Amino acid sequence: MNALATRRRAFWFGQRGEMIAAWALRLKGYRIVASRFKTPVGEIDLVARRHNLLVFVEVKSRRGRGGMDRPISHRQQQRIIRAASAFVQQNPAFAKHDMRFDLMIIRPWRFPRHIRGAWRQGS
Repeated sequence: MNALATRRRAFWFGQRGEMIAAWALRLKGYRIVASRFKTPVGEIDLVARRHNLLVFVEVKSRRGRGGMDRPISHRQQQRIIRAASAFVQQNPAFAKHDMRFDLMIIRPWRFPRHIRGAWRQGS
């Protein structure tokens, strides 16, 4: 398989993981506000809202059990935090909402694992 086909396959695998994560969040009572929100400073896979809580969700899709020791580096966390700030600036209606950063781990044949408060702003 050539490099372009490999990248395309990985892209669709990630898209599928994000769709599964959004479905799982909806089942838990969250409303998806945005998906694949991109800024020059970072990207957020999903933005969800539940009551007065705005949740920025990083989705990690895995083909097997491995690779979950350190799913998000400190640098990635900081990029997501900066992107979250940009999201709130672009959507001032959410400025007074509490914010949380979650992680959704998607693995084959398992219900998505939702880690609430996976990291905090400023950590």
